[in-house]
Amino acid sequence: MSVTLRDIREDDLENIMNWRMAEEITRYMNTNPKLTMEGQRKWLAAVLKNPDLRYWLIEVNGEPAGVINLTGLTEVFGNLGWAYYVGVKRLRSIQTALALEMSMYDYALLALGKQAVYSDVFTLNAGVIQLHKLCGCEVVEERKAAVLKEGVYYDVTYMRMTREHWMEIREGKRYEKIVFPEPENKDEMQGGAES
Repeated sequence: MSVTLRDIREDDLENIMNWRMAEEITRYMNTNPKLTMEGQRKWLAAVLKNPDLRYWLIEVNGEPAGVINLTGLTEVFGNLGWAYYVGVKRLRSIQTALALEMSMYDYALLALGKQAVYSDVFTLNAGVIQLHKLCGCEVVEERKAAVLKEGVYYDVTYMRMTREHWMEIREGKRYEKIVFPEPENKDEMQGGAES
C-alpha cells in the first residue's frame, strides 16, 4: 500500500463531488449536500484564497481515493481542525487510516508547530472513534443532539490530540509516513470541489 497526497486538480472534481454525495460518506457528516460542478469550481476557488484552510487529494497506490483537510491554520492559539474520507471503498484499510491520521499529526503538530488538533465525530461512528483512540486521541466531550440534519439530531464526540501528548507517544507508533506537500502555486487555481 502506498498513500500519497497532492493538490486537488480540475480533473478531480467529479470524483470528489460523487464521493461527497455518497450516502456511505454523508451519513457521518454534518450535511447531505446536493453538489454541482459549477459549485465545486467556486468552492475550490474560495479555498485556494483562504489561508485558514488546506485540502489535499488522497491517492492510494496511485489511484484517487479521497480528501483530507486542515482548518484553523491562522488560529492564534494554534488549534487546528481536521477531517478526511476515503470515497473509494476498495481502497479503504486500517493501514491507510492509521497512516493518514498519524502523518497528519506529524505535519500539524511538528512541522507546523501547532498546539492541538481537534476532530468531531458522530458518536454512532464508533469505528472512527476507536481509530482515533488507537492513534492516541482523547475524548474531550460528548454532546447529545449536537447536530440537526434533515430533521434528525445526532450525538457528537469531540476529540483532541495535543502536541505534548503526540511527542510522548509518537515513538511507539508504527505507520507509513505520508508527506503533506505545500501548495504548488497558491495564487493559481487548480480546480474546485466541495468536500
